[in-house]
Amino acid sequence: MSRFHSYLANASKLIHSYKPGTPLPFHLKQFFQSEKKYGSKDRKMISSLCYHYFRCFHLYKDESFSEVHLLNSVFLCEKKDNDFLKALSPELNERVTSSIEEKLEYLGFEIINLYGYKNDLSDLIDEALFYKSFLTQPALFLRIRPGRKEKVIGSLNNAQIAYEVMGEMTVRLSNGENVEELLRLNRDAVVQDFSSQHVFDFLVESNLIRQIDKAISVWDTCAASGGKSILLYDLFCGNIKLTVSDIRKNILSNLVTRLQQSGVNYYKKTALDLTKSSGFDIGEKFDVVVCDVPCSGSGTWSRTPEQHFSFSNQQIATFVEKQQSIVSNVLPHVEKNGLFIYITCSVFKSENESMVDYIIRTFNFELLNMNYIKGYENQADTMFVAFFRN
Repeated sequence: MSRFHSYLANASKLIHSYKPGTPLPFHLKQFFQSEKKYGSKDRKMISSLCYHYFRCFHLYKDESFSEVHLLNSVFLCEKKDNDFLKALSPELNERVTSSIEEKLEYLGFEIINLYGYKNDLSDLIDEALFYKSFLTQPALFLRIRPGRKEKVIGSLNNAQIAYEVMGEMTVRLSNGENVEELLRLNRDAVVQDFSSQHVFDFLVESNLIRQIDKAISVWDTCAASGGKSILLYDLFCGNIKLTVSDIRKNILSNLVTRLQQSGVNYYKKTALDLTKSSGFDIGEKFDVVVCDVPCSGSGTWSRTPEQHFSFSNQQIATFVEKQQSIVSNVLPHVEKNGLFIYITCSVFKSENESMVDYIIRTFNFELLNMNYIKGYENQADTMFVAFFRN
């Protein structure tokens, strides 16, 4: 059996054994830990085949799994001459440099069939561009910390790593580049998706920051890894009284390490379940409350295609209920004339525009701005952000 047939067989085995809800990197890691014979090149090829399949799954979801699906997926996702296709399907390899539209037509598919939840997609999303983004792995992005640009760019140049500077402080690199050995991550630069770096743009562009001349009290309610907390710290030039919370204690532990690495030394932290109206007392009101709520993650499915594979329509209602609970429990902690910032990495209108209507209707907050940060235009995640004033 050629190594390409071996790759095909093992990728098929991994796809068959995949359990919905499991992060694909974890599933792959378990497999390769039990199969020590594969070198780094083999692991990369087999992993790529799995990712390609999950990116294209909705084209074949009404059919029984076939290795032909895997070959077609490679054809759709790859953009240049490919040894795997050349060995197992030379007729596809001959057309691999064609446009996505031409490839889909050749296989008899329509671009709309790449996506499984068309009825829930926001009207503000460019459907064709969004669907096409599923076929491409998003890039790796760095946000350069203030005063560190020369050091970061110098380190990348010395290591001869290809990169693109986007704007003043953003660097785009190929996904998979190992920057941990080059940079003091979090001190010099933060690994942060392009769209996540821009969620507070309206805050800056509208001069809302300058309207507050005291130390800003900020509550990052669902802080996760803390990227947005560090971003706010930089935007406010350190003039910030920060409180971070998350339901997951292990996440908070990692967050503390990251804040320390970034030089954010003064903050409060607490583990909270914000879906429950009782059982927590944050103890104060805040000038700025950031609420990056748990959501479908549908704006990140080009990065995590297995989630698109595993998702069901019923989950949307569950997320909306959770979002309403969190928002209802958080909004009373926004100071009078303070700001509430609602964020998701979803493209579903029920999690975004409909939640904006819910907040206005139920709590009488003033909507200042809302928009999608369309990551599919920049090989990044797509996010939604809305700004309210109490």
